Amino acid sequence: MSRRGTAEKRTAKSDPIYRNRLVNMVVNRIMKHGKKALAYQIFYRAAQKIQQTETNPLFVLREAIRRITPQIGVKARRKAGLTRQVPIEIQPRQAKVLAIRWLLEASRKRPGQNMAIKLSAELVDAAKGKGGAIRKKEETRRMAEANRVFAHLRFRSRNKKKRTEKGREKQKQTAKERRKGNKEQRKERENRNHDQLSPLGGLLKNKKEESYGNSME
Repeated sequence: MSRRGTAEKRTAKSDPIYRNRLVNMVVNRIMKHGKKALAYQIFYRAAQKIQQTETNPLFVLREAIRRITPQIGVKARRKAGLTRQVPIEIQPRQAKVLAIRWLLEASRKRPGQNMAIKLSAELVDAAKGKGGAIRKKEETRRMAEANRVFAHLRFRSRNKKKRTEKGREKQKQTAKERRKGNKEQRKERENRNHDQLSPLGGLLKNKKEESYGNSME
C-alpha cells in the first residue's frame, strides 16, 4: 500500500465583489509572484471596461469560457522511438482550467501594455466565438482529428501496469521452486531424447549381431 496520502480536491473560493468562483479562478491564474491584489485590480478594470458597453461582465465571462472550453485534446506518447500526439478526452474540471489558461495566453499576446484592456477585448471576442483563445481550441481539435489513428495508444499506461504486475508476481517465486522446475524440465527432455533414440539403438544392435553371425559362417 502506498504511503502517500491522497490530495484533497480544493474548491475555488468566491471573489469579494461578484461572489463568483469562476472569477476567483481567473484571478488566481492572472496572479504572479503572489500579488493577488494586483490580479484582482486587473480583472475588475477589465470588467468595468466591459460594463461600459452595457453588457454584464459575468455573462461575457461565462460565455467566453463556455466557448473556449475543449472536449478533446492531445497528449504526447512515445512509441517505437517516435513521439505521437494521441487524442484524449479532457475531464470537465481540467477543461475549464485549460480554457482559462488559453484565455490569458491570448490576452497577453495582444498588442498593447494594459493587461486589463487586453483581457476585456479577449473576453468580448471569445464570447462572440473569435479571438486567439478560440483559434487555439480549433487548432487542438484539428490536431486531435488528424491523429485519431493513434487513439489506441492512450491505453499504453494501463497495459504497462499490467505487465509490471505480472513481472512482480514472477519475481515472487523462490529460487528453490525455479530450480525444481528447471530440473523437472531437464528430466523430461532427457526421457524424451531417450525414447526417440532407443529404437535406433536396437536397430543398430541387431545389424551388428547379423554381421557378426555372417562372418562366423
